[in-house]
Amino acid sequence: MSVRVSTQEIGESAMQELFTALGTTLETDLLVEALTHRSFSHEHEGVKNYERLEFLGDAVLEFVVTETLFKQYPDKSEGQLAKIRAKAVSEESLSAIARDRLHVGPYILLGHGESEQGGAEKSSILCDIVESLIGATFVQYGVDKAREVVHHLVDDTLAEVATEGPALDWKTSLTVKAHEMGLPEPRYQMSVGGPEYALEFTAFAMLGDSKEVLGVGNGSSKRKAQLAAAEQAWHVLDEREHAPKPERKRERRPLTDA
Repeated sequence: MSVRVSTQEIGESAMQELFTALGTTLETDLLVEALTHRSFSHEHEGVKNYERLEFLGDAVLEFVVTETLFKQYPDKSEGQLAKIRAKAVSEESLSAIARDRLHVGPYILLGHGESEQGGAEKSSILCDIVESLIGATFVQYGVDKAREVVHHLVDDTLAEVATEGPALDWKTSLTVKAHEMGLPEPRYQMSVGGPEYALEFTAFAMLGDSKEVLGVGNGSSKRKAQLAAAEQAWHVLDEREHAPKPERKRERRPLTDA
């Protein structure tokens, strides 16, 4: 038996607040689909989840951000622009938008298991929701309105990350830091756990053949976990590089008779 989910699952006042934060309104069915995690649709036959909208929104987001960076920073190289874009559309950046601007966590439709595991606060899910809402905007209004929504949500983040240094690409920055310190190449050991519909990757950052773990990172993909581990490892090496070196004790010479 199929189930139809309405905005009553979200609440009318909350829905209006979300529309204001998003910068547009959405049809009921699209909004509900954009907020529905697949753990919920697994428990409610016939209910669509956000994955297709997320797939579309991801492409729209990357296109608009790329277009914006190309126009705003004519003097930056392709590599520099790619790093800024990667940071601006990262799980970290988008989940912060979901939490701090959209306040969307309480309105995500989750299955019982995912809800009990705190799915509404997971960065991976919050990131997906931002992309699915952009995708829903594109479906209803087309690219011009979707572009407006992306600018509304992401422009502040773009301006901020464009001035960042190593944070633009932690894996590359860790490699550079290790080379500068005369240390071996970074490597990553991986583990994966969690249910099939919400895999959680864990990365352990080490150098060369050393078994010392300099950083541990978690994420919804191998790359996201490695970036988080690299960030932690970079800070560990940076602290070591700038730690005050112990002063060498001066040897005392024995007194001699004049």
